[in-house]
Amino acid sequence: MKLKNTLGIAIGSLVAATSFGVLAQGQGAVEGEAFYQKNYNDSVKHVEDGRTAGASIGYFLTDDVELILGYGKTNYTRSNDGTGSQKIHGDTGSLTGMYHFGTVGDAIRPYVSGGFAHQSLSNVEADGHSGRDSSTFATIGAGAKWYITDNLYARAGVDADYKLDNGKWDYAPTIGLGVNFGGGSKKVEAAPAPAPVAEACTDSDNDGVCDNVDKCPNTPANVTVDATGCPAVAEVVRVQLDVKFDFNKSVVKPNSYGDIKNLADFMKQYPSTTTTVEGHTDSVGPDAYNQKLSEKRANAVKDVLVKQYGVGSDRIKSVGYGETRPVADNKTDAGRAINRRVEAEVEAQSK
Repeated sequence: MKLKNTLGIAIGSLVAATSFGVLAQGQGAVEGEAFYQKNYNDSVKHVEDGRTAGASIGYFLTDDVELILGYGKTNYTRSNDGTGSQKIHGDTGSLTGMYHFGTVGDAIRPYVSGGFAHQSLSNVEADGHSGRDSSTFATIGAGAKWYITDNLYARAGVDADYKLDNGKWDYAPTIGLGVNFGGGSKKVEAAPAPAPVAEACTDSDNDGVCDNVDKCPNTPANVTVDATGCPAVAEVVRVQLDVKFDFNKSVVKPNSYGDIKNLADFMKQYPSTTTTVEGHTDSVGPDAYNQKLSEKRANAVKDVLVKQYGVGSDRIKSVGYGETRPVADNKTDAGRAINRRVEAEVEAQSK
């Protein structure tokens, strides 16, 4: 099969594979890639520059470190300097470690790589022998990956191979197209179930004795009681916050400061209260990007509460839910505007 047909099938398979799985960057992710290299050969005499088409499979040991197993099919053409023009074919296997810069979810992640490769070339008449030429290389490389979607990326870089047999270098500009799956999607933990509220005593017949004594037979010490000696029922008061954001922004708009101040004043009035500030996005864009954007929005509102209105940072937790918790239809502009929000609620018992 011709090279272009092989690459066409590989690329088509990669694109089709993007319909499976979810966000795939970060620890535990797997990446499969088809690549193409232009080989500049200096390590074997009388062999012209060639090309390599191949594939690789990688596994992320951490959010930044990936271990990659690769295979390439190499084609060279013998030069016409007295050794003939016989075509040379080869196979190359490699084991490479790759370190990615930036953070999980970035659209572009530069990388550096290093490892070892073993190559076997057929029909070689060079360096004092003929037949197959087997060589072991130490490899280094650098480049960048562009994550086009959550599951599809393109890669461009340059690899350099140092031949351990004779101390010479080969170079190979490289392009690749890959898919990824598994790994770094952040799981959203379900909120804990609210604790059951004990039923307060009542004295409907005004005899000074709790009617529902079977449900609260004893009044604990240091509990406020009413005139009948039953635990007093405190009124529950609460304040809610809903801050809206512009598309792809995490800056708190001036018209939201008044609502945030109301929440801060409430927390100052009830100093034992705490709250969780929850950030959300609409569904436009990759899941990983929206997760980070929702966290930035939550942190922006927390910063206003702490720095602008003096609420203790230890009383506020910020969390991002990305696009996972819509409250309106993401298919409409109006719905998406509602989903671009930060929410918070504080509840206390009045004295």
